[in-house]
Amino acid sequence: MIGLVRMKTNARATSMKEITFTVERDDESGWLVAHWNAPRGQGGITTQGKSLCELEENVREAVSCHFGNRKLPGQIRLRFVNDPVLAPA
Repeated sequence: MIGLVRMKTNARATSMKEITFTVERDDESGWLVAHWNAPRGQGGITTQGKSLCELEENVREAVSCHFGNRKLPGQIRLRFVNDPVLAPA
């Protein structure tokens, strides 16, 4: 699975209202890379996508896999390190 780069599992069952991924563009590949670190150093998630649409899909899948049978967070926030810049048409 290309979109899933690294996942660590969290053995403790906790519920979270929201998790925030930090999103950066990889300079070499141009892909968007998103990462989230679980509280207290108990794992995390890193995934990537060629486009924002693909990244969103991969983030949802990675969160679902990470939390497994535990309660999923109510919201997943993407925080961009660099704001996107649009070229005029």
